[in-house]
Amino acid sequence: MRKHTINRPDRETMTRLLAEHQMDPAGTVLRLSWLAGLSREEIAGLTWAQVSFQDAQLDLPDRSVPMEEELASYLRRLREEGSGGAWVLFSERTAGPMQPESISRLARQALDAAGQKQVRLMDLRHDWVLRQLERWDWATVARVSGVEVPALQARYGPLVAAHPPEARPRRESAGQVDEFKLWKVLQAERSTPAGLALWLTWQMGLSAREIVDLTWDRVSLEEGTIRLADRTVPVTNTVGRILEEARAARLPGDDPHVLLTAQARSPLDLPRLSRLTRAALIRGGLEDVQLRQLRKNERREGEEALLLGQVMEDGCISRGTVCRLLGVSKTAAHARLNRLLEQKKLVRIGTKYYLPGTVVPPEEHSTVIREYLTREGFAYRKDIAQLLHIDSRQCAPILQRLVAEGELEQRRQKYYLHASSE
Repeated sequence: MRKHTINRPDRETMTRLLAEHQMDPAGTVLRLSWLAGLSREEIAGLTWAQVSFQDAQLDLPDRSVPMEEELASYLRRLREEGSGGAWVLFSERTAGPMQPESISRLARQALDAAGQKQVRLMDLRHDWVLRQLERWDWATVARVSGVEVPALQARYGPLVAAHPPEARPRRESAGQVDEFKLWKVLQAERSTPAGLALWLTWQMGLSAREIVDLTWDRVSLEEGTIRLADRTVPVTNTVGRILEEARAARLPGDDPHVLLTAQARSPLDLPRLSRLTRAALIRGGLEDVQLRQLRKNERREGEEALLLGQVMEDGCISRGTVCRLLGVSKTAAHARLNRLLEQKKLVRIGTKYYLPGTVVPPEEHSTVIREYLTREGFAYRKDIAQLLHIDSRQCAPILQRLVAEGELEQRRQKYYLHASSE
């Protein structure tokens, strides 16, 4: 069988080609392949439920692929202007997903028209993999591409021989946890023993020993607390719901411990809990994180974990919510939020606080809005709110400021670039 030769596309030509294909099926195919490395079958099966704008990634069955801002922006606009089908590439003729053969034909026609006659759809994925290998190590690229490290090295090794990737993944500095990846693990594992242990550690500060020793008589879902030997811990909304599900799933005669093995229904011991949580973290791309790193030992860190967990649940947090959660004054709540701002764990927009990466930061508002209006001509307040990923009411003072500063013009309910600033 003849081995396929990788024909890498010309980057300038691809950039021009993407600019020519805006909001059409060919443009979608080219972007998903060249900017995210999806195969033909993955493109055909991609649904909007798999596009996570909040996490800036595509959640495929076997892996999660990070989205660059260019692709995320394109898909966001495509979603807003789409027909409402479940699939990203929706066929009106069949009222279902586009067939793989049609996807290949669209890519071939677009590439041929641009003078890239030797380049095919699979070459765009190969080029994406090679670009990732120019930036990351073998293990990282294996995780996002779905190709095992030996296969990557066999196929692409000769092409990156001049600058081979590191043999081992880059380790994050001690104590640093990617909260977005962790959130995906927590959602995926949810009520499994590993998931419940991670929730109890991350949001409530329980140690591994406290988790394996925890029995139902110490859990009061009605009061929203867990009584430990040396303290009483308030239960967060999410953990409360998961504990309710776990309690409802108990079988007659079950051991009173909260965490039980699936088959024998016996209490988990520390080694077994460690293996389960370690496997869950690795599946989520957190190879260098261990359960003990997630525990917040000091009261201040425990409060921060509780606040960040609440932001994860609700999307944002206000000073009033901090007062209610921690039972502190407005001044104390403001101090705690300021500390999280200084640590760059939160971003403030008006009176609301968000996780970094979930909203456009204030310093970029003007640039992002100007680029949008340059491209679209005008916008309503709700359009700008969606662009910045904030509530429409929060958008009003931002737009008022830009109008007052002469960057924007308001004509009834529409906003335009000010003539002098274009």
